[in-house]
Amino acid sequence: MKYRTLIAFVGAFALAGCGLNSVPTAEENAKAKWADVENYYQRRADLIPNLVSTVKAAGAQEKAILVEVTQARASASQVKVSSADLNDPAKVAAYEKAQAGVTLSLQRLQRLQEAYPELKSQDNYKTLMDQLEGTENRISTARHDYNDAVQAYNTTIRTFPDAIGAKVFYGAKPLVPFKATTPGADVAPTVNFGNTN
Repeated sequence: MKYRTLIAFVGAFALAGCGLNSVPTAEENAKAKWADVENYYQRRADLIPNLVSTVKAAGAQEKAILVEVTQARASASQVKVSSADLNDPAKVAAYEKAQAGVTLSLQRLQRLQEAYPELKSQDNYKTLMDQLEGTENRISTARHDYNDAVQAYNTTIRTFPDAIGAKVFYGAKPLVPFKATTPGADVAPTVNFGNTN
């Protein structure tokens, strides 16, 4: 009887040390962080129609930029990545690329305020741009938090003793971190104020 109790105790201790709880906890944390990323992208997508409507008054010749923003938003809305797809690099890359398209088109839209100073003075435009800027900051923070959670999960499933439980009980696979997909994002921009002679 003592041996059975001892074996049960040692078995429970061994299972507790092999990632039985830490692997799903880390995975769920990463999935929750991914949901935050999607939440902020949705917020940005919701702001775009209001911003486009406000800018339409600026000038008909800027219609191409407005169409580009609207199309980028529609395209990004079509690309979905569920938490089950987070270990598929191709699906995560497609999502990143679609969101980068929205970011680039919004940057072009923001440059409109230089061409149309009266646009800057519209309260609705300023409010929407402030909200969009705040949302972009939240997206950046959420992507950072997601990458931290992915790193913790991937480390958990690859280190002893959690790797045992990750392989035996869960068949765990590494999750894909969010990477920069904007062309030239890895190169610092050059600032040139021109010749000051």
